[in-house]
Parts: sequence; structure tokens; C-alpha cells
Amino acid sequence: MSISRHIERFHELPIHEFAPDDTRPRPAADSVAWRLALAYRSEQDFAQLWQSFLQDVDPASVRALVIGPWWNGAEGYGSVGPVIEALTAEAGRLPALEALFLAEVTYDECEVSWLVMDDVTPLLAAFPALKSLAVRGGTDLGLDPVRHDALTSLRFESGGLPATVVRAVAASELPALERLDLWLGVDEYGGDATMDDLAPFLDGSRLPELRHLGLSNSEFQDEIAAALAHAPIVARLESLDLSMGVLTDEGATALLEGQPLTHLNSLDLHHHYLSDAMQERLSEALPGVGLDLDEAEGDDPDDEDDRYVSVSE
Repeated sequence: MSISRHIERFHELPIHEFAPDDTRPRPAADSVAWRLALAYRSEQDFAQLWQSFLQDVDPASVRALVIGPWWNGAEGYGSVGPVIEALTAEAGRLPALEALFLAEVTYDECEVSWLVMDDVTPLLAAFPALKSLAVRGGTDLGLDPVRHDALTSLRFESGGLPATVVRAVAASELPALERLDLWLGVDEYGGDATMDDLAPFLDGSRLPELRHLGLSNSEFQDEIAAALAHAPIVARLESLDLSMGVLTDEGATALLEGQPLTHLNSLDLHHHYLSDAMQERLSEALPGVGLDLDEAEGDDPDDEDDRYVSVSE
């Protein structure tokens, strides 16, 4: 699967793309999630687009920002670093900002592995009231352990999430966090996290408010499923996402033979390598759970080398 569509809503707000030359009445600053994106070969750079936005929209009322392509093609794709610097430099003018999606980019704009990221720690430091942070891309992505008291949702979408980032999340103090999603990806594109790196999320000693956990898009999805089968964290989850990876009957069997999962509202396993019999077994064992078994990729044991995660390049 490629990331082929832009999101239509963010932070429970409709997306509205900011266009400096749009003469139509603009929506109220707090009523939409503002998308800022440069068109390919745009005559502007991101700094100019950002200043136009701050001038034309009341920044003090903005609740959500979605950053799309930040390059205009003149000098390649370019690092997201200057975007982070621009946002943090004006943090004082954005006191109401609650949600930020960095690099909401589709594959026809740039493959996820080509997105040149940077250290996102300054965003969390500059916006202490931020409730939701989503980041797409893993190349050169950085994060230091932080304490953030307001963050309720943290999402990293990547074809290769660096282990350093996974460890930093695990070492962070996030007492309000309710939702955590990590697209782990593959080693070829920098996804070098191991089960040891994921262990802190499983024992239930951290993230006291966590209700949703996504450990997905992984080549070792079976190992993750086996660990979760006996992980203390599962008992207090409302939803679990193990989708987009190389999940086989082995991992699904471990889930079913472990602790009960019937308390879950949803279990997302889409893009999987489960047999028809196992899919039926899961459906029968979890009748009250919203079970997503879409995108079955087949279960031929002779085709193990052809198994792949949903998002890599």
C-alpha cells in the first residue's frame, strides 16, 4: 500500500488548504485544520507561505495545522528542519495550537522514504499545550526523551522508524497520552527497532492513560503479537493495531492462546498473511470486537520471501 490520499479531517476538524491568493471568505481560524503546502515549482518558499498565513489568518485562534510538501522543487525535496524552525519561532503567536501533522505527503508528491526529516523534539518543547502530534517519514528523524503533560496522541508513520526514536518515546514522560501509533517499517529504510525497544510499551508501567496502541507495519509482526499475548498493557487498552505488517497464522495463534481480547472495541489486522481458517477462527473467537481483516495477502508458506509490509519505500 502506498499513501495515496490526503486526510480529510484532523483533530476532529475538516481540512482547509491555505492559499494566499484566495479571495473567497476564509473560515474561522479555529473551525478547521489548516493545511499549508507548496505546489511543485511554486514561486514561493515555505518561509514566505508561512508568513502569509500568519498575516492572513488569526494565528492566536488556530487549533490545528497540517504541513504538506514544504519544497517547491527548485532544490530537490529538502529537509523539514527549516519548517520546524519556522513553526517554533512563532510558537508564541499560536497559543491555541492543539494538533500538528508534520509531512502529510502522498506518494505522488514524495515517497515516504524520500522525506528528509529532522529532530522533532523542539516542537514538543515549543508547544506545551499540544494534544496531538503526527509525523510522517523516517529518514534523519530524531527525538529526544521529553516530558509533555498535555499530549494525548502521538503518531509516527514511516517505512523505517529509527530505533532511536522508538527508544526516545519509551523514555519520555507522557502522563496524558491515550493513543500511540508506531509504523515500524523495514531495516532497508532505517527501521532498526527490535522487540527489546518495544518492551517498555508492553509491561504497563508507563503511559498510565494509554487506551490505544499501534505497533504496526513490521516485518516481525508475529513476534509483536506473541509478546502482546501476555503483555500487561493489553488489559487496559480499548483498541489494538497490528496491521500493515507480516502477520501470519503463527502470530494470530499466539494472540488467541494468550490473554482475553474480548474487551477490545477494535483489533486492526488489515494487510496480513492469515489463512482463511485462521481468519474464521479469529472472527468466531472475537464476536464483539471490531475486527479488520481486510487486505489478505495470502498464506502460501512457499512464498515467505515475497511477504512485505504495507509501507516501506
